[in-house]
Amino acid sequence: SMCARQELCEPEKVSLICSLLHQSPPGEFGQVVRDLSALVQDDKLVRQEAARVGACHNKNNLTPVQINGRTVLLTRYNDLGGNRFFDPQDKFSFEFDHLRGVTSKPQLHGVMLDEGELWREALHKGLKAYVSCHFPAGNCCVFKKSLGKRQLFGACIEAHQYQPSNHWNSLWKSDWTFALTPFTTQVTGMVLLQIHYFRNANLHVTVSKSVSETLNVIDQSQFATDFVKFLKAEDTKFHIAILENIQILSEDIWGKNLRRKLPVTRTFMNWNKLLNDQHLNTNVSNTEVPP
Repeated sequence: SMCARQELCEPEKVSLICSLLHQSPPGEFGQVVRDLSALVQDDKLVRQEAARVGACHNKNNLTPVQINGRTVLLTRYNDLGGNRFFDPQDKFSFEFDHLRGVTSKPQLHGVMLDEGELWREALHKGLKAYVSCHFPAGNCCVFKKSLGKRQLFGACIEAHQYQPSNHWNSLWKSDWTFALTPFTTQVTGMVLLQIHYFRNANLHVTVSKSVSETLNVIDQSQFATDFVKFLKAEDTKFHIAILENIQILSEDIWGKNLRRKLPVTRTFMNWNKLLNDQHLNTNVSNTEVPP
């Protein structure tokens, strides 16, 4: 019909483009941009919106980037504005092109080497040891921000497996915040797992958990140890809960909801043996094979 073929006006195009870009699963933003360019047939408009939405996408997914041989996460904590971010470990900033995924224009970023920075380094060291041990492809960063006399910290973990050739991508991330206060501090955070499977289906799975806990604050070494111990306990509980839910879901689907009920023996059928036996039976002369 004429209505169906009517061209969308630019604000409507922009709204649809942004909506689809915001829904891009982790690891697939570039592919969504290319698909939208082909569908909308307005490459300039798509790239213009993608450059803007890409910044949110990368910060939300704690996207790791390589610069000077080190991995840095793009987060809300180290965003300097104007597409610039800083590396708290090497103390320099850089510009990041969210559309092309490249870094440029590195320069020194001044950081006051106060007591808060010593706490940040101790936390980073403890967190890095934990991530290296428990996440085969994980990255982490600890950030510090001073608000008057208060020292605020943000700790982020990111681990992903992007396997588009096998039709799936997945991301595990966690984000923790707390203020450095005497004796105790309130740690709040969130753990999230996001999976996209797209072979003969379009399956999106997102599981998240919010956590809040009070930890003792005595010295740098003690707090870094207790903080990592707390993260490990929460990650383990989250991981076990996911595995238990998958098991329940699997049993529910295969054990209860099949259209034709089948006996559940939990044993493998030896099809080769059955075929060989059948072949032998049918080749024995003057022998009737019972139905």
